[in-house]
Amino acid sequence: QVQLVESGGGLVQPGGSLRLSCAASGFTFSSYPMSWYRQAPGQVRELVARITAAGGMPNYADSVKGRFTISRDNAKNTVYLQMNSLKPEDTAVYYCARSTGNYWGQGTQVTVSS
Repeated sequence: QVQLVESGGGLVQPGGSLRLSCAASGFTFSSYPMSWYRQAPGQVRELVARITAAGGMPNYADSVKGRFTISRDNAKNTVYLQMNSLKPEDTAVYYCARSTGNYWGQGTQVTVSS
């Protein structure tokens, strides 16, 4: 079965960095685009970044452009989200997703606070 397992979240000060990872299994990872979403308390879940199956043409939400970078390693069945210059408004639960088939990970909490 499809499994997506996120890791790398935590507490970081404003201006800091975190790298999220999502380990995928149960499907041919290299055949699917992958995405990162986030959901802050009381907010709707929003798309943060998306990457094609081959690892090109990343798309980003305007709020994270220039600060976040999505990448993938198809040999390791893993997608990453490098987050730099973090702001308090980036605080949320971050989810890895395979849009085709509506598969989601369990989420990892990112808290940006001094």
